[in-house]
Order: sequence, then C-alpha cells, then structure tokens
Amino acid sequence: MEPGDWLLSPEERGNPATVLDRRRDGGAAWSADNEVTPLVHGADYFAELLTAVKAQRAGDLLLFTDWRGDPDEALDGGPGSKIGEVLCGAARRGVVVKGLIWRSHLDQLQFSSRENRHLGEEIEAAGGECLLDMRVRLGGSHHQKFVVLRHPGRPERDVAFAGGIDLCHSRRDTSDHAGDPNPLPLAAPYGPRPPWHDIQLAIRGPAVGDIEATFRERWCDPAPLSRSPFGRLRQLAQHEDTVADPLPAQLPDPAPRGSATVQVLRTYPAIRHGYPFAPHGERSIARAYRKSLARARSLIYLEDQYLWSSEVVSAFAQALDTQPGLRMIAVIPAFPDQDGRLSGPMNLRGRVQALDLLHRAGGDRFAVYSVENHQGTPVYVHAKACVIDDVWACVGSDNVNRRSWTHDSELGCAVLDTRLDPREPRDPAGTGDGARTWARELRLRLMREHLDREQPEDPAAQDPLCDPAAAFDACSDAAAALDLWHREGRRGPRPAGRLRRYATPHLSRLAGAVAALPSGLVADPDGRPRALRRRNAY
Repeated sequence: MEPGDWLLSPEERGNPATVLDRRRDGGAAWSADNEVTPLVHGADYFAELLTAVKAQRAGDLLLFTDWRGDPDEALDGGPGSKIGEVLCGAARRGVVVKGLIWRSHLDQLQFSSRENRHLGEEIEAAGGECLLDMRVRLGGSHHQKFVVLRHPGRPERDVAFAGGIDLCHSRRDTSDHAGDPNPLPLAAPYGPRPPWHDIQLAIRGPAVGDIEATFRERWCDPAPLSRSPFGRLRQLAQHEDTVADPLPAQLPDPAPRGSATVQVLRTYPAIRHGYPFAPHGERSIARAYRKSLARARSLIYLEDQYLWSSEVVSAFAQALDTQPGLRMIAVIPAFPDQDGRLSGPMNLRGRVQALDLLHRAGGDRFAVYSVENHQGTPVYVHAKACVIDDVWACVGSDNVNRRSWTHDSELGCAVLDTRLDPREPRDPAGTGDGARTWARELRLRLMREHLDREQPEDPAAQDPLCDPAAAFDACSDAAAALDLWHREGRRGPRPAGRLRRYATPHLSRLAGAVAALPSGLVADPDGRPRALRRRNAY
C-alpha cells in the first residue's frame, strides 16, 4: 500500500493556491512519521491542553481558531483553569498568542458573537491578539477548531490539537457522560446538564507545520475581517482590532517521532473575491471521503453530529451498493439540534432522504444508533470521526452534511498508519492493504465505550471486535437488548452497552412530503432545497 492509494495528491486536492502541497521536497501532500493521540471527550483534551499551555514561556507561540469561545469555561475545574485565564496568562508571560474566532451574524440567532467578542477582548487586554473573523460566505461560518503550540529551541514540545471540540461550555465531559458542569442548553431530553461525546487529536511531528500553515494562510489574508460594509462600520464603532499584526517567521517542522502519515484536509467556500489561499474554494474533505469510500470493502464506522443531505451521503450509499460485503455503522445524536426538533421541514426531509438512501443501498448492512448514558439520558454526539476498513481514519471539525463539505471553513486530519495491526496480519478487506494499528485502535476505543467493554489486559490479545462482521453484530445485539429493557419498563438489571437503535417514526411520517419534492431538487438541511451549483461540486 502506498499513501497515495488513500490520500489525495495535490491535483486531487484541487487547490493549487494553498501552500500545503508545496511545503515538502517532492511535492508530498501529506507528512509522514507523526505521533497522533486521540483525545476522546472534552475533559481529556482540556486537561492536556491546560498542561501544554502552562508549560509555555516567553517567546513561544500559541495559535488557535474556533467557532465559539467561552472565557469562563474551565479546562479542569480547578482555580486558574478558565480558558480566558489560561490564554491571558500565557500572553502575560510573553507567549505570542494569536486567535481567529468566527464572528457570528447575530446574537439573536443564538450563535456565538457575544461570547467570542468577550474572549477576544480579554486576550487583547492581556497583550495577545484575537480577531473576530467574518470572512465567510453569506450564512456560513468559520468552523475550524484547532490549537497550535510552538516552542523555539524546544521543538520536542511542539503540538497541534485538531478536531471537533470548541473551547466553550458543554464540552468538558468524560466517558461517564455526566455532562459539563458549565452547560449550554440543548433539547429537553438531554436534561439540564447535557452529556456530550466528542473527539480531538493531539498531533506531534511534521504535521504540526501543516496545521500552523493553515492558520497563517487565514491570518495573512489581507481582506477586511467582514465582507459586509455594515459589519466594517460596526467594527470601527466598537473600536475592534481589524488589522492582523505580523506573525513571527514559521519555524522548521518538528522532527519525525511516530508512525502515522497525516494529511490536513479543509473546506473553504467558493466566494466572490475569494481567499488568496483558495480563490475557488477547497473541497479536499469531501474529495478525501469520496476517494477513501471508493476503497471501502469491509466496514465503515462513522460518528457524526448530523449525517444528512442525500447529495453528501450518496458517496456512502454508492460504496454500500457496489460492495456486497461492506457494512456501515453510524452513531448520531438522538435529537440533532438545540430545540429538540429538526429545525423545520427541510431538515426533516433531508434526514429522511439521507437515511432512506443509505437503507436502500445497504439494507441490513447499514445500522444507525444513538447513545445514552447509564442513567438513560441521551448523549449529544458532537464527534466528527470516520474509520474505513481499519485503514483510513479522519477526525476533524467537519460533519457529514452540505455545509461542512461546501460552505463553512473546516479542518480535518486523515491518518494512515504505516503499522499493520499484529493481531490480524491478513487482509480482511480484500484490498491488499491490511488493517492498520492506529485506525483500528480508534474504532475499538469508541466501540468499547458504547458497548461497555474493557480493553484486553494483553494488548496483543485478539479482540472479537476486530472482526468487522462481529463488531457489526455486537452493536446490533447490544442495542436490541437495551431497547427491549426500556420497552419492558426497565425491569431487572440494565443490559451492558449504551447504544439505542435510532428511532425514526417521526421522520417516516414525512415520507409523503419527501415524495412531493420537485424532481431534480435535493432537500438540503442547511438551506432551501436546490441542486448543488457546479462551482460547489466535489
């Protein structure tokens, strides 16, 4: 197997303006020899981030992007651990702190404008610089969520954190899923302290330089921070920082230190007067999924906040349709949005279309689940992770929906391990690739949590979940047992596991409405129903 069998070439990325594919001799569009650690749950990520930032000293560099930042969110619950305190403390120590946070359109829409402005003001007052960035397509957002820490003279400490976890309320949860003590309101079934499931990666090695380069491309964009004349007037009236100060020169990439090949993938929208680093947009996340799904033979394991829009899930459906031995497991929220309903008929129609497409393609080889904690409270699945054939894995800020594949800014990391899993040296997928240690361990870790299974004491011991068919059946059996326990009034001991079959009767009632859609149109949960424009094609 060659990395190019699964990863994108510069031509396949389709964005010759980016520096990412010109950073290495030979034009490699990825970096080899990285150490990548999955940080499952916000509490694990926040604790590691807190330790790393507190170890920084004068002259070090801290770069971050976020969709929402709450300065009073505690990273570990202890004194001095609030995000605002930690970032401001670093700036006061002489760390160069630079941030790009999305400026949402209106607080009245319950996005993040007020909170992001407060975090930016605190960082600026401490000597850092935080820009409120609204250089997005109309109705879009900057959704990337990553932090880069660089250490001149101490490159062994360099690390990038990238994935789906914002620096904000509700994210600091654990595998017990009792919820963050500082919650955001969600749908009523999630309760006053919503359980939250999420994933971030800690990356060490040359790929840190690629993620830093992504930040620098956005930071150095000379365009005004708002594309709206009214937005620019508001920034002037509020005396906001609208000009980015120069960044220190980028350090050489950290030295190799692991076995993982990492490719940084992005989405940028095609906009008028486009970004200098993506003048026609970038669709490398969508293109990477399509390339990898075309190689799928045994098992697609997906955790996603949305999984809707039939135009997007068609890539998954095509894989199921063309490979009779392929199975797919999807884990999504029981209630996908903040008010407990799929917001409006277009979202309902889009979910019906997407799941119906996957069911028709895969039949009983496609299964979709939600998650609950041991008290029976639904867990909000905010993770954005996919593992294909235990070979290719991707974790990022991007969801399986149209916004993430065409409209918002996103960043994901595809991981391809050079190590064959010693527990299964054969080729279960029939592609000649063989299961890879990192991708398989990520899938097993996530599935073990959902099934209430412990990791074997001997890492070399054979785990039944390694087998794709056995893993698929284990999820089905666990969900069936838990569903039956609920139907029978929760009598007797609670069965092991946290998976529930995703309930769709409320969606099925809208089947007639779906059929009534005009031909040629797609029910797009992220806007009005329309066919995708060619400029957004992936």
